[in-house]
Amino acid sequence: MKVTVENKKGLSKDLKVFVDKETMNSYMDEKYEEIKGTVNLKGFRPGKVPKEILKRQFGKAVFGEVLDKVLKETSTKALEENKIKPAGQPKLDLKTYGEDKDLEYVLSVTELPKVEIKSLENIKFDEYLVKIDDSETDKRIKDIAKNQPNFKEVSANTKAKKGDLVSLDYKATVDGKDFKGSEGKNTQLTLGKDLFLKGFDEQLIGVKKDDEKVVEATLPENFPEKELVNKIAKFNCKILSVKQSEEVKIDDDFAKNLGAKDLKDLKTLISKQINDEYKNSLNQLSKNQILKEIEQIKVDEVPENLVEEEVKILSQGMSEEEAKKNKKNFEKKAKTRIKTGLILNEFGEKNQIKVSEQEIQAEVQKQLRMMPGQEKMVMDFYQKNPSALASLRGTVYEEKILNLIKEKGKANKKEISKEDAEKILKEAHQHDHDHGHGEEKKEAKKKSPTTSAKEKKPVTKKAKSKPAAKKTKKVSKK
Repeated sequence: MKVTVENKKGLSKDLKVFVDKETMNSYMDEKYEEIKGTVNLKGFRPGKVPKEILKRQFGKAVFGEVLDKVLKETSTKALEENKIKPAGQPKLDLKTYGEDKDLEYVLSVTELPKVEIKSLENIKFDEYLVKIDDSETDKRIKDIAKNQPNFKEVSANTKAKKGDLVSLDYKATVDGKDFKGSEGKNTQLTLGKDLFLKGFDEQLIGVKKDDEKVVEATLPENFPEKELVNKIAKFNCKILSVKQSEEVKIDDDFAKNLGAKDLKDLKTLISKQINDEYKNSLNQLSKNQILKEIEQIKVDEVPENLVEEEVKILSQGMSEEEAKKNKKNFEKKAKTRIKTGLILNEFGEKNQIKVSEQEIQAEVQKQLRMMPGQEKMVMDFYQKNPSALASLRGTVYEEKILNLIKEKGKANKKEISKEDAEKILKEAHQHDHDHGHGEEKKEAKKKSPTTSAKEKKPVTKKAKSKPAAKKTKKVSKK
């Protein structure tokens, strides 16, 4: 194989590839040997069919497979030997080819530009640590205690009031007849919450332990027995107990009930929980700062074909007129995002950052936890949309790169209060809103910078050829 680099214009160049006919014939002979043992032709024993007969029967189809294989191998090798990372899929133009002929073709490729990443090791950004006051922790614990059920049974002659927990057995009828599900044992109702049947609770206000009370309520639209919907049911209730809520005592026992070792340990856990509530958002601000710094790094030229692809993504769903109106703005955004992606990718490659299948699955599981009840829908979405899974991989890859940049960079550590954190996040949100970054985030979800700028593998256009006959065994990956 002989490769000549021609027509260099910026990032674009042509690779002229020449493979002599002797090499092509050796590939053909190898293929004929491979299919000889699998072909069954009348008058010949398996494996004994002469090469000339095979040529007449399958010559065109075999040449098509061999040509496809040679084009893949030689184009990949040509790019690797010349250390070219293609931006997008190279175009292949066949000049000379055929049985018992030299192979000559031109590979037109746009190369990814060289980018400088050394400055990333000293990149500056703010890193926030939220200091939680003891009063904030105590307030959160008190709120938790208020929501902890702590009911104590009252004396037999104490009447139930709103907020009390009433336990009862009941037997219900409609027009004097029993129905399916008309009995309930030890049913507990917190009066005033109206969680059973509308208007049921208020009729129990004033009852005492061992009282019997008839309560009437209308059966709702979603009642399982459809013929009873909107009918009035009579409930014969036997009051088993009346319990009143008592203030929860915040002590070591309370803490142990919540899974902590003691009250001191609970305060530590709650303080960390409050901090974590701000941590992710503040971390994202740090990463946004890093991305802004990366945008300032100079890249001499951005591949036009990648810009065109990115503009198409940014203008998805727009009318032709609207897309034309926003073209210049989209081109500017596209160049910025591609440049950022190129730099991140280069950093990722230099530091051998990989994304494992386990990490992808962990990210999917994280999304499942965020959408309870819709797990099947999310799983089906990823199974039916490989491009969505590829985009998810790009997001995880970018996250790992940014985390490593943070580790290597120069963090300006700031300890702030909870109030400061809220103020910083509010201002950042307002800034994004004012500058339309919300729309950019939606666009970014379609394709992350790393996936949009990531170089594509050198897949060449296949030459048109007839498929090999069914009796031949295909070995080249299509």
